[in-house]
Amino acid sequence: MLGPVEAVGPGGPATLHGTRQRVVLGVLALHAGTVLPIPRLVDVLWGEDPPRTAVKTLHSHVARLRQALEGCGFPGVLVTREPGYLLTVPLVAVDAHRFEQQVRAGAADLAAGATERAATTLRAAVALWRGDAFADAELSGWGRREVDRLHELRLGAVEDLWDAELRLGHHEEAVRELPRLLAAAPSRERLTGLHLLALYRCGRHTDALDAFQRLRRRLADELGVDPGPELLALHTAILRRDPGLAPRPATTTTGPSQLPAGVGHFTGREAELAALDAVLEEPERPVVVLSGAAGMGKTALALHWAHRVAAHFPDGRLFLDLRGENPDEPLPGGRALTHLLRSLDVPEENIPGDQAGRAALYRSLLHGRRCLVVVDNVAGLEDVLQLVPGTGPALLVVTSRQHLAALSTRHAVRPIALDAFGHAESVALLDRVLGAERVRRERGPAARVARLCGGMPLALRIAAARLVGAPKRSIAELAAELAGAGRLETLAVEGDSRTVQAVLATAYRPLAAAQARFFRRAALGPGATFSAALGAALCEVPGADGDHVAAGLAATHLVTAAGAGRFRFHDLIREFARQCARADEPPGAHAEIADRLVDWYLVAAAAANRAIDPNRDLVTPSPRFAAPDVPVGTDRHAALTFLTAERDNLLPVVRFAREHGRAEAAWQLTYLLTSFYDTAGHWHTRVELCREGAAAATGLGDPLAEAEMLRALGVAYFMTRRLPEALETNAAALRTARAAGDVQGEGHIHNNTANAYAELRRFDEAIAAHRLAVDRNAAAGNDLGHALSQRNLGHTYVRMGRAQESLAPLTAALTTFRALGNARLEAATLDTLGEAHLQRGDHRSALAHLGRALAVSRMLGDRWLEWESLLDTGRVHLDRSDFTTASNFFGQALDLSRDVGDRHGEAAALEHLGRARLGAGDLAAAREHLERGLAVRATVPDGYEQAHLHRDLGDLEARLGRPADAARHWATAAALYTQANATAEAREMANRRA
Repeated sequence: MLGPVEAVGPGGPATLHGTRQRVVLGVLALHAGTVLPIPRLVDVLWGEDPPRTAVKTLHSHVARLRQALEGCGFPGVLVTREPGYLLTVPLVAVDAHRFEQQVRAGAADLAAGATERAATTLRAAVALWRGDAFADAELSGWGRREVDRLHELRLGAVEDLWDAELRLGHHEEAVRELPRLLAAAPSRERLTGLHLLALYRCGRHTDALDAFQRLRRRLADELGVDPGPELLALHTAILRRDPGLAPRPATTTTGPSQLPAGVGHFTGREAELAALDAVLEEPERPVVVLSGAAGMGKTALALHWAHRVAAHFPDGRLFLDLRGENPDEPLPGGRALTHLLRSLDVPEENIPGDQAGRAALYRSLLHGRRCLVVVDNVAGLEDVLQLVPGTGPALLVVTSRQHLAALSTRHAVRPIALDAFGHAESVALLDRVLGAERVRRERGPAARVARLCGGMPLALRIAAARLVGAPKRSIAELAAELAGAGRLETLAVEGDSRTVQAVLATAYRPLAAAQARFFRRAALGPGATFSAALGAALCEVPGADGDHVAAGLAATHLVTAAGAGRFRFHDLIREFARQCARADEPPGAHAEIADRLVDWYLVAAAAANRAIDPNRDLVTPSPRFAAPDVPVGTDRHAALTFLTAERDNLLPVVRFAREHGRAEAAWQLTYLLTSFYDTAGHWHTRVELCREGAAAATGLGDPLAEAEMLRALGVAYFMTRRLPEALETNAAALRTARAAGDVQGEGHIHNNTANAYAELRRFDEAIAAHRLAVDRNAAAGNDLGHALSQRNLGHTYVRMGRAQESLAPLTAALTTFRALGNARLEAATLDTLGEAHLQRGDHRSALAHLGRALAVSRMLGDRWLEWESLLDTGRVHLDRSDFTTASNFFGQALDLSRDVGDRHGEAAALEHLGRARLGAGDLAAAREHLERGLAVRATVPDGYEQAHLHRDLGDLEARLGRPADAARHWATAAALYTQANATAEAREMANRRA
């Protein structure tokens, strides 16, 4: 907001259209984390005279704004929250919030006498401005006051900054810069006073008096007032050449000051700096442990903070590098104490010869002294124990790649772990090093560089340094180089040995053999995270050993905990580990590791499938090595939990299997994972998974496997509403099954084909296909398939409005499912019976069946069935005009659909929720849900469902007394219903228009 309004995400800048979109985004960002009510947003857009369509237009702006934010990599951050909207981004990601935080910190430092720190902070704050606030957005109402407030804060920050600069003796710079600032704000008395003082201290006594007179005349001519008492007093002091106007000498400290220079362009780490500042307020000084992976900026943070708080430690600021990152050249503990004692002015002859004596003298010298001791690159616990001061005001800050958790058993410890920068901090660092204008010209490429550096501060600085050294080179060119092969080699600057690769090597070399092997092999997996159990299998060690080694790697920050027993690599550390694997693993090991990884997932998926759906028994995997231990037992919920944790890895693992010559394993994995996706949702991923499985099976020339995978792909297309593709794939599956003589498979495929026809409202074809499914399953002796075909036939009768005819096949199917002990399909049939009773007007029976279906689906952890039961239960309450209860069920269905990534389910839930709010008379909420439903429905087209949304929006406009708008929506609904073969619904829309 501190300039043109823009949002830059991992995918580059958001595409914003029009000033009002920018206004909405800007004010929501100003109030990030807080709900802005709709009336407040209307006021900021249109002021006191909003148009009749203001709320509707606002909803449209929000819908398009959501799409823009999703497009730049910020999905789901703009949410509806009664009574308005909420932007769920961290405050640090908003420049105006960072500015205000830095201004407050700078003003506090200035008041406390920490002038150098104040100047540094205030310079950074002022540098955030890129022009006038909201430069390309026109705000009304209270928004104008917000802009005025920001501009006033900016001027106040500039005045505080130059106050600090003058205290630091920068009078010449002030004389050059302040006239430019006064040209924009000529009536600012404090700014004028700073200018007078700068002129006076530069020996320009007369010029200072002339500047005062110019302001006096301006105030008299324009406002009819005299300067204030503070400026008058300064003028008098200048006339008298008051000695008190001379620069004050800088505060001196009596102790040693060994801190190296801080890193240039320090950026971010606001939360960590706040945690460090809080240490100063604690009555008992803890040992501060800054830990993190190599390259995460531990030393930079320690030194930046140490310089900021130097005034709190006037008796000394000691610094010692133990070189713990270099096992070949560490500084022994005894020598460390000797160095520190020398720093405290102890003559060589007075330094005790034994370690205990040196430690005792060190503590004695620090007792009662306000000293800061920064010990960098601590390798382990023993290196730091002797360096802890006794009681008193002295503070020890250590940096380490280890957590040093054991230190807390002996001393008070304040651990602060550093991870990679977030995207906003990464881009901010590039902005500061390269200059705001250069980054602004290439926002998208800068975002890509930030992403390719993985938020690692060292990598970002190296990338920026390469661009600084080549000012004519585009950021896009470097981004392309980083995206290619050899990213680690690219992250190096000629003449500087501290490359990302070299720094990571110092963390790898000290590892024990078992740790190094685990580190290399775990990095070869294709998933975003990995489990300790998988690592153990890849290293051929027991699971307990894998847990121990993984915990050790996490303690050194070479991997990061990502859940119970799960870990992840930073992108650059993973790439380095893979380089180590290429260099250090024996010939042929990579193929064996790949096989062991595929085996582990195959055995784990088979165990999970048996727990989730034992009826899916087509595949019995045959691993190439002895079956590994897997953390999956017979408990259904535990199996679902395991696969949920692994969910992001499943598709990459199937691809990995194909790429490494394990085509049979690829299609078997796909088959075994189907029960998980049936239960948990995430069907868009399932489409890609089934495509991989089908390609693998086709390549094998196994017709039974190919038919099974095509059938699975057809189901995946059906679940994602890609119905023409589902029919085409089912036809191919049917041909393959017939060629293979798979009668049971034919029955399943006819069933799936019938379901697709029913969704397309081609009911005659659906009924014919259902009957074929019933017959083929009966011929194959497949009781489960036969009952499933009956259930789906009954469901289609319900869809046709023939509820009475549905009861016989549904009741027969329910009896079979109960006899077979198939709770999942029992719940699905109960749900459909609930729909049938709703259609018959029997609300009591409908709620009874749906209540049982919901209970069973929740017991099983089946998210899709739970969503369907929630939606259908809400429909019963809607039919009873119980709009509050209906909204509650629809809201639960909406949350669940978003949780599992089901866009069709989300759109359907929004439509029903909009209808319920319409019935309740909450027209603003109804519009919001319905228009959001249209936006979501555009991503998963379904003409029939889209027609419902336009029907409801027409009803809404009619309630608001807007017949033309209502007729337009009803006409659209009628056309869509006609296209969807819903002639009765189309006639109803025509009647409404009449």
